[in-house]
Amino acid sequence: MLIAGIVIILILLLGLSLYNGLIRKRNAVDNAFHSIDVMLRKRYDLIPMLVDTVKGYMNHEKEVLTRLTELRQAVIAAPMAMNQRVETDNSMMQLFSGVMVSAENYPELKASENFLRLQGAINETEEQLAASRRFFNAAVNDYHDAIGTFPSAIVAGMMKLKRISYFTIDDDKKERPDIKLS
Repeated sequence: MLIAGIVIILILLLGLSLYNGLIRKRNAVDNAFHSIDVMLRKRYDLIPMLVDTVKGYMNHEKEVLTRLTELRQAVIAAPMAMNQRVETDNSMMQLFSGVMVSAENYPELKASENFLRLQGAINETEEQLAASRRFFNAAVNDYHDAIGTFPSAIVAGMMKLKRISYFTIDDDKKERPDIKLS
């Protein structure tokens, strides 16, 4: 009877330890995502300045600027699920890079001190976002390992823990850029 009691206590302690470990890993993913959220907020705050600075120079790119503003408003206006926020961020990243590439066609804009400062702030923010995404993906990977390995997978199943999407880059963005020097 004593041995059975000790075994039951050990099983309960193991289950409690696994449960607490899974909660810590899920919280690490949430923390990493909120770090990205802070950097995204900084990016969203830079968008109106970018649009105002570029508007006068890039008349025919107004659709891109309008879409960038619309995405920003959608994110700020309503809370989004984690996976939806990831998709919106990927769309914004594409539009941002498009605006920066388009700006190369406007010598006056490239020489504008405001644009140069803004471009530096955006580049810094994008680098910080990239670092935050790497941290998030590492936390998600650790979480996936925990919910997918024995014996914690049993506890994860009872907790109904699900897989979380990674931040990824579209295949067309992975290709080596074609840089032509004149």
